[in-house]
Amino acid sequence: MAGGPVSLEGRTIALCVTGSIAAYKAVELARLLVKAGARVLPVLSASGARFVGAVTFSGVTGEAVSTDMWDPSFAGEMHVRLAERADLVAIVPATADLLARMAHGRADDLVTALALCARTPVLAAPAMHPRMWEHPAVQRNVAELASQKRVALVGPVSGEVASGDVGMGRMAEPETVLAAIAAALSPKDLAGQRVVVTAGPTLEDIDPVRFLGNRSSGKMGFAIAERAAARGADVTLVAGPVALASPHGVKRVDVRGAVAMQAALQQALGTDLSRADALVMAAAVADHRPAETSPSKIKKSDERIAIELVKNPDLLAEVGAARGGRRPVLVGFAVETADRAGLVSYAKRKLSQKKVDLVVANPAGESFGRDDNQATLVSASGAEALEPMSKLALADVVLDRVRDLLHAK
Repeated sequence: MAGGPVSLEGRTIALCVTGSIAAYKAVELARLLVKAGARVLPVLSASGARFVGAVTFSGVTGEAVSTDMWDPSFAGEMHVRLAERADLVAIVPATADLLARMAHGRADDLVTALALCARTPVLAAPAMHPRMWEHPAVQRNVAELASQKRVALVGPVSGEVASGDVGMGRMAEPETVLAAIAAALSPKDLAGQRVVVTAGPTLEDIDPVRFLGNRSSGKMGFAIAERAAARGADVTLVAGPVALASPHGVKRVDVRGAVAMQAALQQALGTDLSRADALVMAAAVADHRPAETSPSKIKKSDERIAIELVKNPDLLAEVGAARGGRRPVLVGFAVETADRAGLVSYAKRKLSQKKVDLVVANPAGESFGRDDNQATLVSASGAEALEPMSKLALADVVLDRVRDLLHAK
């Protein structure tokens, strides 16, 4: 995941596994859910148990595995009791047969009866051969489930399946399913808000081989985009060159240099900035770029070489200067090598000079490339030093401030 482990502390997930070779991915999902703090109640269909045994899920989750509605050792109606205990039902993987039975309201095994009884979110991660996924009957069942608004699908995705064939039908990866579960259980306090986030470095090309860049991994910006989407926002992520998967539910625009990021921002915000309610500039935009980019590799010559640099546009300052009212809410980042006093002083200047609402100030050595972060939030009301926390946790703290600013304005 983009910013480190999510927190599902105190949540209970009923994890239903049906008969697909992708069932092995459900074991990894169970591990991730437990790591995130969730209690996982494993449910195996008869065909699911042919692929992965009950002992495996019991070992990973520490819970008894439910397989049979007719288990005489269980007091009460098993599907009803499981539905009452679970904050969310996840069916991973979900076969074509399972989708068909759910679409028609069948309750002929424990998994379908549980899904029918649930009054909490139900997520299903389809997995099947591409030819099965493309079949009109499967597509009708998917459309029927969508119209009922009772089951949300995560995937499938295009890729290689067990047979070696390639196409749409591969199950979404466990990390993606975990993100969808976290999103389904998150408060929707940013619903209806349009949030634009920038992330990662910009790379400024010297020639086809070399470039000027920085150490930004993009993890902080991706964490903010991921959590904003989970909290209901319509999110556009403008990303510099990074090796990170797109967060669930986020529209991603990839760019390379500062000028390209400027153009992408103009498109995302609109010429009058009316297309966004908030802009979070987590990207580490290069201050300068080469005045000219050589079309071919520059060869070695003398011991020294001079490259003329020109100043890049200051993207955050441009938006701050163009903002007529108080929207979009503007959040900037400041990464410095100074001590805390110097970092806060610089962030205060940035807050004033660039006309932004909040600056997230980070020591460079405790931010770049890490899954955690130590930040100070600087606003007109003062500076608040935060304890070290994961980047996803920090993303929620920043988004809490954004939410409060949006409501105040």
